[in-house]
Amino acid sequence: MLANERGVGRFRHCESGYAISLWRVRFSSCLFVLLLAMTTSRERERERERERKRFVVFESDSWDDHELVHFVCDRETGLKAIIAVHNSTLGPGCGGCRMWPYASSPDALEDVLRLSRAMSYKNALAGLPLGGAKAVIVADSRRDKTPRLMGAFGRSVDALGGQYIAAEDVGVTVDDMKWVARETRFVSGVSADHGGGGDPSPHTARGVLKGIKAAVGAAYGNEDLRGLRVMVQGVGHVGHHLCRELHKAGAKLLVADIHPGNVERAVSELSLIHI
Repeated sequence: MLANERGVGRFRHCESGYAISLWRVRFSSCLFVLLLAMTTSRERERERERERKRFVVFESDSWDDHELVHFVCDRETGLKAIIAVHNSTLGPGCGGCRMWPYASSPDALEDVLRLSRAMSYKNALAGLPLGGAKAVIVADSRRDKTPRLMGAFGRSVDALGGQYIAAEDVGVTVDDMKWVARETRFVSGVSADHGGGGDPSPHTARGVLKGIKAAVGAAYGNEDLRGLRVMVQGVGHVGHHLCRELHKAGAKLLVADIHPGNVERAVSELSLIHI
């Protein structure tokens, strides 16, 4: 009887040990699967990061048989810029210069390819004897911009011999173009004192306003903006002028901008709603 009890005890002990061993195997398997999943996830993240940083031109989604893509680097001023000429069938490429703190060089390239292509269509639709082009400067306009940097950009424009005519865009002002104009004659948008037409922002805003009125007319049968709620995202140079025009037309405005100062100016001047 005692021997039998001992046997049963040994059996129960073995059964318990087997259960523990099985639990350990299952735990190890789960841990292995978890580690494998984490490793795979990290590898995928690294691959996405490598893909994001991969610098492509001809394979870019925004590539459209551009005639010229010119990369600029000036060590003395820190200038890093890209100039793209999309099409010069109607004339030399013309388009603004955008200054923006792009997260990566591929992001800057995508932007300049996309914007220069759009300028080809915009200039053609306007009936201008100009092709499409654009430039981007990789910098923060509120922190990095200097007269020397803009002068260096002017020299890079001049080196193209008239293939590209520069003007203002986001982050670049009429005053900035003064320094560009000192280095090249292939520039537009300079002040009247320097023989130019000045700030193009009001004209751009009026063009946007006409587009809004046309859309409203198509949707409602008339172009009356009184009482209509309009959201303006970005109230810098063009956006602020657009808000003025919309305010005069009787529209109810909501505004947003990544720069609080722009919003405060628009809200205080035009009694707008900030969202």
